[in-house]
Amino acid sequence: MRARARINRKKALAVAIILLLLAIITILLLINRSSDQQAARPEVPEASIEPEAPPIITEEFTIPAGKTITELLAPAGFSASRVIEIREATMKVYDLARIPAGQKIRLLRQGESYTAFQLDLDPERYLEVDLTQSPPSASIKSHPVTRQLVLVEGIIKDSLIAAVNQAGEQDLLALMMAEIFGWVIDFYVDLRQDDSFRLLVEKKYINGQFSGYGPILAARFVNKNQVFEAYRYTFPDSGKADYFEAGGGSLRKEFLKSPLRYARITSRFSSSRLHPIRKIYRPHYGIDYAAPIGTPVQATADGVVTFAGWNGAAGRMVRIRHKNAYETMYLHLKSLAAGIKTGARVEGGQVIGYVGSSGESTGPHLDYRLLYHGKYVNPLSWKFQPAEPLPPRYQPDFEQKVRVLQMLLLFPATYF
Repeated sequence: MRARARINRKKALAVAIILLLLAIITILLLINRSSDQQAARPEVPEASIEPEAPPIITEEFTIPAGKTITELLAPAGFSASRVIEIREATMKVYDLARIPAGQKIRLLRQGESYTAFQLDLDPERYLEVDLTQSPPSASIKSHPVTRQLVLVEGIIKDSLIAAVNQAGEQDLLALMMAEIFGWVIDFYVDLRQDDSFRLLVEKKYINGQFSGYGPILAARFVNKNQVFEAYRYTFPDSGKADYFEAGGGSLRKEFLKSPLRYARITSRFSSSRLHPIRKIYRPHYGIDYAAPIGTPVQATADGVVTFAGWNGAAGRMVRIRHKNAYETMYLHLKSLAAGIKTGARVEGGQVIGYVGSSGESTGPHLDYRLLYHGKYVNPLSWKFQPAEPLPPRYQPDFEQKVRVLQMLLLFPATYF
């Protein structure tokens, strides 16, 4: 029995030793396989951490009068040759010799280098020059504009501008309205207290800030209990726009009622007036409008310039020949508008010069004269013929748009 027990113990020990050896061999095999797999794997380099790009810094300043682009960019380290390179690269898009005083310039800098140059051209557009390219590249871009349709209404107590301001709007809107109704209303002579207006206009915003007005889409003006309406219509084939009455009749007459959008009459048409300088009585065949020096003067109708320059006592003057044997004269100008010379064609409402006090004049004003078949006539009392109405082929489209605008004009201003 004892001998059999010893044999059994020896067998168990042998089995244990065999199992231990098998375990060791298995472990060694697993270790070798793991090493082979590691050796077979390609080495992966540690991820490199790129340094963050420096932030873009914007340097902005306002263009003072009389400064050149070279003088403006020199303080930022731009050499004369670099400015010339920028000007030449930009020339096809915009001439940097004509930088507008009062506008903004922005220089975009990243680290030690300038990456872009921006120049505001107007409230909505700006020139951008990419300085990272060689040569630089230029393009004109637009700020994102938000448009909002609003209804503006007011009652005249003092002046049109004052009434528009009272409605919370700017002077420009009054001038826009005067331009639309300028063919039928003289906003100094014809305006009466308690006249009223309602109009629909687009207001434009950039980054939440008011940037300007879009076109007036519809307007109603009550003057001396007479109602005048204007509806803007854009011709689908040409893209041009004009204003018409609800029935399609043109608001335009042969002539505007005034050569100034807004001015005060100081002397009227007369066969005998005491001359302020010569102190003698003589005919005054024009209308004198008092206005600040530099106020734009507009042609009162389409025509051709027959004289533009100095004319003795009349000072600097423009004379225009119109159809149907009419002529107009604009005296005592400070200066002529660009392109106004003998032979130039002008449109009604186009600026032809600026109010001054040249020639025999006691102060800034415009002497406006009208001739018919070579004889002077009174511009304030002369009856002009209306312009052509809307062509019939556009009438259905126009009437559809007018119905919508008429409904909107009836809404209270608080609705918008």
